[in-house]
Amino acid sequence: MFALNRRALIIGLAMLLSMVLAAAMKPTLMLADSKAKIDLATMIPKQFGNWKIDDKIIPIQVDPQQLAQLDRIYNQTLARTFINQKGDRVMLSIAYGGDQSDSMQVHKPEVCYTSQGFQMLTLVPGVFDTGFGNIPVKRLLAVKGTRIEPIIYWMTIGETITNSSFEWKLAQIQYGLTGKIPDGMIFRVSSLGDQSTAYAIQEDFIRVLLKVLSPDNRKRLIGSTTPPLME
Repeated sequence: MFALNRRALIIGLAMLLSMVLAAAMKPTLMLADSKAKIDLATMIPKQFGNWKIDDKIIPIQVDPQQLAQLDRIYNQTLARTFINQKGDRVMLSIAYGGDQSDSMQVHKPEVCYTSQGFQMLTLVPGVFDTGFGNIPVKRLLAVKGTRIEPIIYWMTIGETITNSSFEWKLAQIQYGLTGKIPDGMIFRVSSLGDQSTAYAIQEDFIRVLLKVLSPDNRKRLIGSTTPPLME
């Protein structure tokens, strides 16, 4: 009887210790609170370089069910279409969330577009030279009927750019080990038509946009190459 009671006591103490350690290691510091408050509507100019807002085309909208989910994940979203002097159009969509914990994860275009009835003909990871350093991106080709939409996007978690769910989770764990709950963003550009020229136009659009932003705002969009544990 004594041996059983001792074993039960040891198990109970072990369980209590694990609960205490889990609570102690749980991130509590919101990374967003240590940064300047973000406002996507004012961060992104309505006109820059040779690009200005065009109200004729609206970026793809999600259904009400997904919209409710996005409202839980993100604090802010921005959707604008821009046109240049040549008549090229680029649709810009940005979503920002102050809490990228397990319950608050980014909503990737390959999921969003597929749920809207699009087929993903290609999904290719790559590297994009922003003019301020290289970042990992994904290039997609979404098709629905006669609508052909080449897409470039990337995700940030804290100040880290991620290109996959694994990288996203790894960065989240790294921030968690420093006691921080990271914020996150998804940046997406797309256009309608021939992919042979679309990606080059989109890349030019992104570079021009990044060039006119302040260093702080630019960093919010393209992150930092320094992993959180090596700061």
